[in-house]
Amino acid sequence: MSTALEQLAKSFEPAAIEASWYPRWESANYFSPSMDVNAPSFCIQLPPPNVTGTLHMGHAFNQTIMDGLTRYHRMKGDNTLWLPGTDHAGIATQIVVERQLDAQGVSRHDMGRPAFIEKVWEWKKQSGDIITGQMRRMGASVDWGREYFTMDDKMSSVVTEVFVRLFEEGLIYRGKRLVNWDPVLGTAVSNLEVVSEEEDGHLWHIRYPLVEADTKTGLTHLTVATTRPETMLGDVAVMVHPEDERYQHLIGKTVKLPLCDRELPIIADDYVDKEFGTGVVKVTPAHDFNDYAVGQRHNLPQISILTLDAKINDAAPATYQGMERFAARKQVVADLDAQGFLVEVKKHKLMVPRGDRTGTVIEPMLTDQWFVAMSKPDATTGKSITQKALDVVDNGEVQFVPGDWVNTYQAWLKNIEDWCISRQLWWGHQIPAWYDADGKVYVARTEAEALQKSGGKPLTRDNDVLDTWFSSGLVPFSSLGWPNETAELKAFMPSSVLVTGYDIIFFWVARMIMFSTHLTGKVPFKQVYVHGLVRDGEGKKMSKSEGNVLDPVDLIDGIALAPLLEKRTTGLRRPEKAPQVAAKTEKEFPNGIPAYGVDALRFTFASLASLGRSINFDQKRCEGYRNFCNKLWNATRFVLMNVEGKDCGLEDNAELDFGFADRWIISKLQEAEKNVTLALDTLRFDLGAQAIYEFVWNEYCDWYIELAKVSVQNGTEAQQRATRRTLIRVLEVILRLAHPIMPFITEELWQTVAPLAGRKNTDSIMVAAWPIADETKLDAAATAEVEELKALAFAARNLRGEMGLSPAQKAPLFLEGDASLAKFGPYLVPLCKLTEVNVVARLPEDDAPVAVAGTTRLMLKVEIDKAAETARLQKEIAKTAEGVERVKSKLEKPGYVDKAPAHLVEKDRAQIAELEGKLAQLTAQLAKLA
Repeated sequence: MSTALEQLAKSFEPAAIEASWYPRWESANYFSPSMDVNAPSFCIQLPPPNVTGTLHMGHAFNQTIMDGLTRYHRMKGDNTLWLPGTDHAGIATQIVVERQLDAQGVSRHDMGRPAFIEKVWEWKKQSGDIITGQMRRMGASVDWGREYFTMDDKMSSVVTEVFVRLFEEGLIYRGKRLVNWDPVLGTAVSNLEVVSEEEDGHLWHIRYPLVEADTKTGLTHLTVATTRPETMLGDVAVMVHPEDERYQHLIGKTVKLPLCDRELPIIADDYVDKEFGTGVVKVTPAHDFNDYAVGQRHNLPQISILTLDAKINDAAPATYQGMERFAARKQVVADLDAQGFLVEVKKHKLMVPRGDRTGTVIEPMLTDQWFVAMSKPDATTGKSITQKALDVVDNGEVQFVPGDWVNTYQAWLKNIEDWCISRQLWWGHQIPAWYDADGKVYVARTEAEALQKSGGKPLTRDNDVLDTWFSSGLVPFSSLGWPNETAELKAFMPSSVLVTGYDIIFFWVARMIMFSTHLTGKVPFKQVYVHGLVRDGEGKKMSKSEGNVLDPVDLIDGIALAPLLEKRTTGLRRPEKAPQVAAKTEKEFPNGIPAYGVDALRFTFASLASLGRSINFDQKRCEGYRNFCNKLWNATRFVLMNVEGKDCGLEDNAELDFGFADRWIISKLQEAEKNVTLALDTLRFDLGAQAIYEFVWNEYCDWYIELAKVSVQNGTEAQQRATRRTLIRVLEVILRLAHPIMPFITEELWQTVAPLAGRKNTDSIMVAAWPIADETKLDAAATAEVEELKALAFAARNLRGEMGLSPAQKAPLFLEGDASLAKFGPYLVPLCKLTEVNVVARLPEDDAPVAVAGTTRLMLKVEIDKAAETARLQKEIAKTAEGVERVKSKLEKPGYVDKAPAHLVEKDRAQIAELEGKLAQLTAQLAKLA
């Protein structure tokens, strides 16, 4: 039978390990919750990715955090569920499929609704499989048996149930309102799906003639400034401030609307800014949100002059009917100029609203839509769904991490308007409403129920679908079986923490809180961990249009330069940027991207996960953490080589003699266990990754393994036994500590290490117990001894370096001090490449170089170059003297000694004493050399 060492590959090859372990975990059902009612429950809801393609770096980052928390709580013995799902993403998915059809010269209207929906379901299957495949590649330990899709039958029935309930409560209504309209998509979109950016535009000043000239001032017209002259065809009034003395006497009179055979009243409203422009503004309620509010206050008519595809309709003069809106703008301006109504045109910076999916200019459009009443009190509590969502954050039932995101959340909810939830799409949850021939609406769970309510009248179903965020807002309870009282709903509602980016606090987080508190009486989750966005190494947002996107799978598997260039330059929104993108890519990745593996990528994400900050992704970090994986792998091979088949003192009656190095690493392990646990409990993955890295690399590999070699080779049987036990047991705990962040390498190594460390249940590290720090094993004395040894080793190595000794050249070392220093000798010989270590009461009278470590003087006994050693000592003296002066000047600052904490002042004084002692020794050595 082969040994564990022989079974372990000589080098770390992540691809084979990843391919082997994930199917084994999944088939063993490790991802499912225990449903143990006596265990604490831990649940995370996966923010369901849109079925629009593949996962990006942001998904890979937040899934690393979620999986880390899930694996941690599973190891703690909690009843743990990470619930997966995907979102139908109405607008986004419909656009993807329509573009595919456009490439084939086919439109959805050619196909008809049923055939088009079937086509989208085909795409959903393809995209969904890619997404779940990517999640498996990342090691996501989600419960696939509970996976949902927001348009599957179970989830859809909940959407219908909620719509009907809210309608019956009077919280959903239908009305003709002004909404954001995307003329390309042909649908209403929410404020959150509109991106307003400053662009160069114009301000047209237009003369509106008074019907009756003003005899008082001689005025014959009012001048109105507008950025959208085509909308004047829908003007219903002009407006001035009620306290504007220039126009007060004109209020109630009328003006003629240029280009139209219509008279408009002059009204007064506080909305007008007297100081801006001429102080006179046009009022177009059907094409401006502010004007709509003015129209409501003054009971003005609403004249819509645009069709749904943004062409001038028959409410405008015949000259302009059928013209595209921007072509109409040019014609209107030309006609105004020709007829003497155009006063002037000024260049003007303005905010232009564009649809975030299409980039087209959004039109405020008066249409019939469905709305959720956000501020209407319900009959039971007297509070609106918005107020309930504010209350649970105010009272701490839902906590934001970092806490300052509460301000963003509150600012949005406190200024919220009714939510337009209908979309004029084909893909999505069709609104459960039917109309009879008279237009009367019947909202019902089924068509049969609607027919019953209508008394059997023929009915037509509403063609609109619901906003995607309506169904995704229900996920915290719809995914757990609501409205039925399921065991899952009882155990996992509310879930423990939501991990999400700040960009969907409004879209998703607030709506989940509103729906959950109103419909279930519970909050959806206890904490919201808000992380930053993943950006490129220069801090720029990753986007296909910029050509700086990284695919997480490419970082895992590696990709050559040619296919990487093709990926980044294909599909650019501005194809002319392709050469620039290619040049940048070649500079950043001259040889393509090497294969880093999942564990290195996940550790990189964890190390960058500072609370609330955007993440500038640096490929070099991946390289460093791939090296860390190699380090851990090689350390494990060394340990197996030294413990397998040997007595590791695992029996209760074994004679063990732990040296100071053994006790030190065990003590440091307790600190690491405590620090990593605290980091995961407080969502500080960056600090957890740092604690693991520093302990494994700096303490265990760089120091303890080197010290253990001495004990294993030269110690007594009891000492060797104790060191072997320490080597294998500390390594076994390291693997458990690192597992939540690095699941694959830790599982592979743990399978060989755990049996040798005496672990009885070695089925999987996934279900091994989480390490708990034992403070009784903290050993200050052993820690002090190792720190002293380190200082001596650093000093001796510095002497070697300053003297230019080659690694092959060995020399004796003398230590000036008492016999207690002798214990360091066996370790210093291999650490510093010495022939021997001699502890003496006084260093020999010799010209050999001397260094100082703490209170100990060291001498390397070799023939030296006096001039070089003199220069070295002078440099060291100057450096030490500078240190003395720096600390002294700090103490001498006015008020420092009185105001600073006493322990800091004492620490400064102790440092001066230590530096002055070192300075005296160095000065004496220099004098002796001279």
